[in-house]
Amino acid sequence: MPNPDAYLPPGQREIDAFPRFGLTQFATRFPAQIDTLRLQIGGEVRTPIEIGMNQLRQLPQLELIADFHCVTTWTHKGLQWSGVRFRDFYQQLVVPLAGPADTAVFVILRGQDGARGCSALEDLLADDVLLADRLNGQALGVAHGAPLRLLAPAHYGYKSVKHLARIEFLSSRANYRPSGFRFMDHPRARVALEERGRWLPNWLLRRLYRPLIGPTAARFEQALVDRKT
Repeated sequence: MPNPDAYLPPGQREIDAFPRFGLTQFATRFPAQIDTLRLQIGGEVRTPIEIGMNQLRQLPQLELIADFHCVTTWTHKGLQWSGVRFRDFYQQLVVPLAGPADTAVFVILRGQDGARGCSALEDLLADDVLLADRLNGQALGVAHGAPLRLLAPAHYGYKSVKHLARIEFLSSRANYRPSGFRFMDHPRARVALEERGRWLPNWLLRRLYRPLIGPTAARFEQALVDRKT
């Protein structure tokens, strides 16, 4: 059972499970390719490039124990992630090979399933942000982002895009359209500051989200079962 005395960020509740989860329109969308990685790098860059798993694995590998905080108020603690720091990926591969513009301070991440997220580059360059390919000692499965996903533990889970297919570096997020409604998408989504969304107060967002946790997790789980049958 979760420890009720364990530290949790504002408005979060610990759960035992780590469910496949997200916006409901993505429950039945799955990546077309999980055995290999073809990660496109584009946007405001000198040269668009494609990066494969072998290139990533030449970077320093890191294991990280981190909690996962969903914006709908559930937290699963103590997950073991493995991968490479986004900072190393950016400095050692993106900068020399793609040459992003100096003004490109926003990053759009797109998944094979059509999900997308936008983060400030400065947030992604933090020590604990990974491009993760393993979870709890095993290769990522379809449920949690195979073959590669972002992990940004200090931010709500919707920033940690799964099944990464493309990363774009841009000078402005003005034309970015989030996967869900705009009120659900905070530019930073920092957990410690409870940046759940925009315009609506956090107490209202918590009240709106919590009843959706069980049905949403069940829908995603059933879609995974149906895919296997």
